[in-house]
Amino acid sequence: MAEVGAELVKGLREKTGAGIMDCKRALQATGGDAGKAIDWLREKGLARAAQKAGRAASEGVVTSYVHAGGRVGVLLELNCETDFVARTAEFTALAHDLAMQVAASGPRWVRVEEVPAELVQHEREVLARQAAAEGKPPRVVEQMVEGRLRKFYAENCLLAQAYIKDSDRTVESVVKEAIARLGENIVPRRFARFELGAGVQSGEGEAAQG
Repeated sequence: MAEVGAELVKGLREKTGAGIMDCKRALQATGGDAGKAIDWLREKGLARAAQKAGRAASEGVVTSYVHAGGRVGVLLELNCETDFVARTAEFTALAHDLAMQVAASGPRWVRVEEVPAELVQHEREVLARQAAAEGKPPRVVEQMVEGRLRKFYAENCLLAQAYIKDSDRTVESVVKEAIARLGENIVPRRFARFELGAGVQSGEGEAAQG
């Protein structure tokens, strides 16, 4: 696959509204030709999906998934625009797959924008110190920090994670492809993940003995 520069990816994103990884894949698939990349995105429906992103999505489902012999459980709310789409097999299958993703990968937030600003700043400072300790010049330090921050997001934000059924795609890409096929905005709203024994201290929850 051809390597593409960040500015080319940024320009395609501004023109189409498609996700960064989708734009990168489109440019790689078309040898860096922006015009062909736009056509590629349109054929996949990803440019249309971006246009639907601002539409209200208040219908949907709350689905559950229990994994690993009952040791991990997830509740996840996935929204769409109409009850009709919420009842389709594809939508309910997507909700199930996203709940399974949360069970397997343990994200802390749905999207990057939900990460608290003070935590992002703290991560930047820690990563910058780590990079500087390796003796790198300031410009390289900045690049390393951004790269490691992207890795932090990919580990902790559901939409930024690699999809467990296809590691070449992000969860965000999978959702956008579903938007393109189903013709409605689809929004993973929230989730709760429960792991048996997580956070339990010795003696916690036991009745006091008098």
